[in-house]
Amino acid sequence: MQPFTTLTAVAAPLPIVNVDTDMIIPKQFLKTIKRTGLAAGLFYELRTDEQGNPKDFVLDRPAYQKAQVLVAGDNFGCGSSREHAPWALLDFGIRCVIAPSFADIFYNNCFKNGILPIALPQEQVDLLMKDAENGANSTVTVDLEAQEITRPDGQKIRFDLDPFRKHCLINGLDDIGLTLQQTSEIDSFEAKRKTAQPWLAA
Repeated sequence: MQPFTTLTAVAAPLPIVNVDTDMIIPKQFLKTIKRTGLAAGLFYELRTDEQGNPKDFVLDRPAYQKAQVLVAGDNFGCGSSREHAPWALLDFGIRCVIAPSFADIFYNNCFKNGILPIALPQEQVDLLMKDAENGANSTVTVDLEAQEITRPDGQKIRFDLDPFRKHCLINGLDDIGLTLQQTSEIDSFEAKRKTAQPWLAA
């Protein structure tokens, strides 16, 4: 998993509440177990009409096509537990989502995929949303170590984060990475088990 330390990038505004996982990545794109190629389906029904023609969706506008921060409305990521939702965001290039609140499963899935979800009070999200509406000038810096967001005008907004999740993001550790850190202990256990119970290794 790619570590997250400091990110300076354009922030895109998505002032919609209750954005569910089906809105993030519709069901027809869930046929794959690969984490790549899902950017085309990200917010598909918001980006295209019934004939597949593009709408004027914020992430398709020139100023936001390389956005890596998404400023969104309350209860982001609600709905089903599909992990394809953070996969699609990450495949597009989104590394950080800022909102007043997140659905629990989506929130947890973000950390397992290298995305930093930041929950802030509504008034602070409103400030960042207003910043994000300035197009290519909406560059913010997210410093995970300092737990600060620097707005385009230099003002800093602090955010809280669980220390363990912070550690995992900074070091690029997903569940597999955490397990591999215990390789020597696992190998030692397996060696002792084979000696004590050799029939299990047959």
